[in-house]
Amino acid sequence: KVPVLMLSFFQHALNSGIRRYHVAPVLCQRAKVAMSHFEPNEHINYEKLEKNISIVRKRLDRPLTLSEKIVYGHLDDPAKQEIERGKTYLRLRPDRVAMQDATAQMAMLQFISSGLPKVAVPSTIHCDHLIEAQSGGEKDLRRAKDINQEVYNFLATAGAKYGVGFWKPGSGIIHQIILENYSYPGVMLIGTDSHTPNGGGLGGICIGVGGADAVDVMAGIPWELKCPKVIGVKLTGKLSGWSSPKDVILKVAGILTVKGGTGAIIEYHGPGVDSISCTGMATICNMGAEIGATTSVFPYNARMKKYLGKTGRADIAALADEFQQHLVPDSGCQYDQVIEINLSELKPHINGPFTPDLAHPVSDIGAVAEKEGWPVDIRVGLIGSCTNSSYEDMGRSAAVAKQALARGLKCKSKFTITPGSEQIRATIERDGYAQILRDVGGLVLANACGPCIGQWDRKDIKKGEKNTIVTSYNRNFTGRNDANPETHAFVTSPEIVTALSIAGTLKFNPETDYLTGADGKKFKLEAPDADELPKLEFDPGQDTYQYPPKDGSGQHVDVSPTSQRLQLLEPFDKWDGKDLEDMLILIKVKGKCTTDHISAAGPWLKFRGHLDNISNNLLIGAINIENGKANSVRNALTQEFGPVPDTARYYKKMGVKWAVIGDENYGEGSSREHAALEPRHLGGRVIITKSFARIHETNLKKQGLLPLTFADPADYNKIHPVDKLSIVGLADFAPGKPLKCIIKHPNGSQETIMLNHTFNESQIEWFQAGSALNRMKELQQKSS
Repeated sequence: KVPVLMLSFFQHALNSGIRRYHVAPVLCQRAKVAMSHFEPNEHINYEKLEKNISIVRKRLDRPLTLSEKIVYGHLDDPAKQEIERGKTYLRLRPDRVAMQDATAQMAMLQFISSGLPKVAVPSTIHCDHLIEAQSGGEKDLRRAKDINQEVYNFLATAGAKYGVGFWKPGSGIIHQIILENYSYPGVMLIGTDSHTPNGGGLGGICIGVGGADAVDVMAGIPWELKCPKVIGVKLTGKLSGWSSPKDVILKVAGILTVKGGTGAIIEYHGPGVDSISCTGMATICNMGAEIGATTSVFPYNARMKKYLGKTGRADIAALADEFQQHLVPDSGCQYDQVIEINLSELKPHINGPFTPDLAHPVSDIGAVAEKEGWPVDIRVGLIGSCTNSSYEDMGRSAAVAKQALARGLKCKSKFTITPGSEQIRATIERDGYAQILRDVGGLVLANACGPCIGQWDRKDIKKGEKNTIVTSYNRNFTGRNDANPETHAFVTSPEIVTALSIAGTLKFNPETDYLTGADGKKFKLEAPDADELPKLEFDPGQDTYQYPPKDGSGQHVDVSPTSQRLQLLEPFDKWDGKDLEDMLILIKVKGKCTTDHISAAGPWLKFRGHLDNISNNLLIGAINIENGKANSVRNALTQEFGPVPDTARYYKKMGVKWAVIGDENYGEGSSREHAALEPRHLGGRVIITKSFARIHETNLKKQGLLPLTFADPADYNKIHPVDKLSIVGLADFAPGKPLKCIIKHPNGSQETIMLNHTFNESQIEWFQAGSALNRMKELQQKSS
């Protein structure tokens, strides 16, 4: 018998004549519960998870964290896999793959070049990155479909040919779609976007990767991940008032910094967890990417069960109930580090500018801004994004806006709203939230990433004009949102963004300060309250999903040789068996160098499927230590200064290999593998830094580059931009064995330093073959 709630859901979906969900999985036996409505023949396999956990538990003979249960539960060989946190490499079998359209282009191009006929695991493509915010949702979406028609057609036809589900432009942001449809307790999902950990809000291990990693999984090859450490965050107390789930991760970011989570999974636990909604947990997991964490996760609980039921997946919740012991941590499990946060004492936070770990209580930010010389007047407030665009987020923001409207006020700052999905957009339109936010002065943008990733045609300031914006986004690096290096971006919760936008200044604290209504009377905003889920069922909105056909072998995928947007890939050259002698230094980077610095987004997104064209943005945002400028480096062969990409192309033309020298946490931020493909394409061989961000280090290895770190970080100061470098001992390249670097100075003197690496044996084979994809083809040829 179908539960009344489920029957109600399906009647709504079917009678609306809009999105057609599969009813069959709900009616089948519990042992065969579908992973999603869209894949009725792909089933959740908790039995295998249980079996693997049992094998590992006997071997380790200790209580397991939740992270360990899910990760080790997906081991390719649980009986023989060497397991040591922070040291060994695990070979894993993820359940599924998700790709956003900007990274899916290169991922699918790589999959096509692999020669395989169809993906081996359920996979999806989500069109969310290529829609520029300009004049409003409908107009911007129409414009994007026209401008990006070639790319969307490529992704749709490639998806159809190779068995990949395709979410059309306008569907929503990848992470919201995953939460609504694909994440579930105990799943292991990899996604080609750094904020894939959003799915941890539903108890899954969801990890951001580069496209080459996605190709491995889609090809049915075990996926490698260094065995993560586990940082426990114990939550006590209860959220209330103006404090929100966003404040939890803003606080954690302030504690751990942008690299404090590197190599670790953040696992939330404790009695405070139950005071947070499922979508609130997703917010916390989402922004865990900003502290370098491999991913973040919450234990399965009643809030997740409620969300699963409301999104038409009560069957999954029922199955999760049966296996709940494997979806929560063991009593007495040990964490590598523990942070404790009392939610009852947690105050609203706002982080920034220019880095997401510079944490301030909202009550202090006005004074701090004045002291630091940051603009206190807020030019634009922006809510939404993959981090904060749930029904609850929109409801709490609308609750603040409604109070202002009742007193005759509107936003003093410009104000934009980005719904996370078509389902959220349709539901907040039906329930009146969208209209309230418009009435207070808001502009509702398309269901897409928009300004969060720099897709913002901003008109209210000139480039170089110093200004402040506040957002409910996750990332606020220099120039991230609008390509203006003088924009001071702060991240906070949607309700705080809304309150600050009404006041128009960072000096406003909604907990204590008063506003003046249109009638001249002072009033104080009350802490917002809103339903975490709609009272009615979600309105699914327009049908935006394209099922892959059962047989796509006859589907044609067209890539024009004259296209400026798409380019078939040519294999990178193999290692020639020799040491890397007398490499020039393309740039010695000063300070923070994120993937935005290495491969900028914004207007460059349109070239994500064309490696040669997008390589024209290589390192244009990085600061050259030699002159303190961006995109200006000395050409060692001509002694003239010029743009970084032009200099790299010149070296490549002349047959000269080159290296990049970087600082701490090099490559933090987005998962974009273009930041690794571009230096390889333009002749780079080695990236030497004090430390790397996890995803970027892996991406560099995948493309046949050598990511190396100074054995002594002080050796960074020994290398000068005019030096030449030689990496010697590559014939004996082995796991755990440092490499020797000879620094040759212009005056003829030399210094020798040691460089560390994290390559394992199979990764060394990637380097020797020229790339991981080359190595895959070698293995295919041997087996055929």
